[in-house]
Amino acid sequence: MLHKSPAQRVALAVFGLVLAGFFLFPTYWMFTTALKTPAQILSPAYDLIPTTATLKNFVNAITKPDFTTFLTNSLIVTLGAVACALAAGLLAAVPLARLRFRGRKGFILLVLIAQLAPLEALFVPMYLIMRDADLLNSLWGLLLVYVAFTLPFTVWTLRGFVKGIPIELEEAAMVDGCGRWGVFTRVTLPLLGPGLVATSVFSFITAWNEFLYALVFMREKDKQTLPVWLSSFKTAFGTDWGGIMAASVIYAIPALIFFLLVQRKLVSGSTAGAVKG
Repeated sequence: MLHKSPAQRVALAVFGLVLAGFFLFPTYWMFTTALKTPAQILSPAYDLIPTTATLKNFVNAITKPDFTTFLTNSLIVTLGAVACALAAGLLAAVPLARLRFRGRKGFILLVLIAQLAPLEALFVPMYLIMRDADLLNSLWGLLLVYVAFTLPFTVWTLRGFVKGIPIELEEAAMVDGCGRWGVFTRVTLPLLGPGLVATSVFSFITAWNEFLYALVFMREKDKQTLPVWLSSFKTAFGTDWGGIMAASVIYAIPALIFFLLVQRKLVSGSTAGAVKG
């Protein structure tokens, strides 16, 4: 940008604003629709900027039966899947990045293949495994399914972050008297903050938005999650557009809060200049 002319900088800025508006418009449409009455939503003259607003759709969504149960279930399986995937992925990523052993490359290839497999292709075998293990209709079973989905990406990504940490840092700590565990907890783990945050965001979004497995594996209503709750706004009598838009806004809030809590770590953690001289 420093070497571009003022006209080029203005053109790039305008292009960036237009592109941002293009991607933000669906969110704006969702939020403004949630503030409208059914008559306004179905009116041929659809107002992009509502002249009047109502919170009735949000109240109806929150007071819908079993909302708190669905919310609690989603938080349990999502946060549990994130924690388990990070713990298991970290324990696998460090040896894959630092150690040399027979079969290492083959294992890394298997991790990549597992990541490339579409979730729909795994549905039937996953259902049979869960049925035989008596884990259907169990939040712990659904949690394990989400861990299985997110673990390959976690291992692959964290391995790259571990390889990005200069090995001289670990060697310097060992020279100063740290053992393997001390090197891991005092040097490697703090520098892996951005990698842990990046993988946790991916794991959270994947588990939070999953619908099909939660719908089929959770047979009882009190074991279902928020994505299934969203589908309840469409019935045989029609679709409650105001309600489903308000519910979608509510549904997005936990993911937004999670991102805001960890977003600083996404741009931090540089190791430049950290090598002991």
